[in-house]
Amino acid sequence: MKNIVNLILGIAIAGTGIVLVKLIFQPQTMVQEVAQPQTTPQAGENKPAVQNGTTQLVEVGNKHCPVTGREIGQMGPGVKHEYKGKIYNLCCGMCPRTFDSDPARYAKIAEDETASQNKT
Repeated sequence: MKNIVNLILGIAIAGTGIVLVKLIFQPQTMVQEVAQPQTTPQAGENKPAVQNGTTQLVEVGNKHCPVTGREIGQMGPGVKHEYKGKIYNLCCGMCPRTFDSDPARYAKIAEDETASQNKT
């Protein structure tokens, strides 16, 4: 009985060794591609409207964050955030999450700001 246990243990250890040898000498077969993180463009970059598939995204051009009310750039480089084909400027990387909690509300705040800027 002890010999059978030792035999099984020996086979298990040898199998593990074979797998390790394959990993060491053939690492490219075990590597998986990792998706690159998505980056959000910095606010204030003057770029033309961005293409998103077949839909052209429109810059709203708000100068204040609809989430915090702070001026874009006051807390470091702002971020751009897309909602329903429009790009909104937010003051920091924390604001997109809040924006997404009630996007219609925050989009309206930003659009009302730009509408009042255009009237003056």
